[in-house]
Amino acid sequence: MPEFPSTPLPEGTQGYLFRSVPIATDLPRLSSRDGILRYVPLQYQHSYIDLRTTFELYQKRFSAKSRSTITRKVRRYADHCGGSILWRTYKTPGEMREFFRLARLVSKRTYQERLLAAGVPDSEEFVARAEALAANERVRAYMLFDGGWPVSFMYCPVEDGIVIYGYLGFDPDYFHWSVGTVLLWLVIEQLFAEGRFTHFDFTEGQSEQKRRFATHERRCANVFLVKRSARNTTLIVSHLMMDHCSHWLGSTLDRVGARRRIKRLLRFGLLARRANPDRSASDTSSALERHEH
Repeated sequence: MPEFPSTPLPEGTQGYLFRSVPIATDLPRLSSRDGILRYVPLQYQHSYIDLRTTFELYQKRFSAKSRSTITRKVRRYADHCGGSILWRTYKTPGEMREFFRLARLVSKRTYQERLLAAGVPDSEEFVARAEALAANERVRAYMLFDGGWPVSFMYCPVEDGIVIYGYLGFDPDYFHWSVGTVLLWLVIEQLFAEGRFTHFDFTEGQSEQKRRFATHERRCANVFLVKRSARNTTLIVSHLMMDHCSHWLGSTLDRVGARRRIKRLLRFGLLARRANPDRSASDTSSALERHEH
């Protein structure tokens, strides 16, 4: 756990940010000592999969009902695709540009990009970094198709043998086909078969999906250590108040039973459909023509 520094911060430095720090117990959100503020904006269960076993043993951690549900989703999508699922792994420098071309077709239709501006980056610099990672066998990227059309993707950098759950997304029109779950299951099975990696890291934040597929969890926090100044105090207190308001609103919506419906509407309902234009014929034909079966 990052402690308050015993020496002054370097000149020109406001402080430090530590991500995914393991903690034994939850920390105070805001504390101060010797002119330093410690702000803890996020404390969460960090989920991950231990890949140092077999896929058969991994499956045994699921209940019979959960295994049946996942198997049914995969089989249902295979039936939708005519009996077999078309998906692809991208891991070489020469494959990265094609992956991102297809990923952008999906990403621009997702709620992450439309509502949160958090889609897969659309820049030459990001593609170049991915190509550099691929040259050192430090990336895996995956695409799920319906025929020749991309419907779900995952982009996973690799650090010290750990596969990182990076950018992901799926076409909202395929929500009822559970394409995100289908792709994740296929990827996990392949990672176990590769036998090259130690862990699959779901990164910070919590979700039912992460908890369902993880083999382990640990309590972690993101921690800021910054100089105590009027500006930094104002920024942190403002962020803390906004966070409290957000939690209060979420709890209120939970009490009246509206939170889940609103989230669904934002992700897959009227707002998402209004924001996402219909897939054009030219986009569809381009994807079909340029994808190598």
